[in-house]
Amino acid sequence: MAPAPRSASITCSIHSSFLPHTDADASLAFYSDVLGFEVRLDIGGGRMRWMTVGPPGQDTAIVLHPLFEGNGITPEENAVLASLIAKGSYFGVNLAAEDLDATFAALEEAGADIVQEPIDQDYGLRDCAVRDPAGNLLRIQQSA
Repeated sequence: MAPAPRSASITCSIHSSFLPHTDADASLAFYSDVLGFEVRLDIGGGRMRWMTVGPPGQDTAIVLHPLFEGNGITPEENAVLASLIAKGSYFGVNLAAEDLDATFAALEEAGADIVQEPIDQDYGLRDCAVRDPAGNLLRIQQSA
């Protein structure tokens, strides 16, 4: 069956994505001080601290939220999620930079956890990869 045609009255954009943090202060420092994102919201405290960060001049944002048990997540499931996050294989986000090599050099100088140096991919992009303080994988590609 073919999908229904898109309604002309619906227009959506990406508002925010969610990434877990395991250390609120380290995550906030990484996204604001290293990546240069604006801190738009910082609420809660302790294990329940939620922060919203985003690139200056853009409406999109990343919500940095705590990884916690509850709402149907058992301690065992929480441990599995924490291990997947720590090695960068559960959550992630793709970013773009006007000067990938300069961005990579700044990330390296800031002590970011480097996963992949800038490389020309077979599928036509040039990108690199790092992990944030929680282990979330960030792929950064050269802007077109």
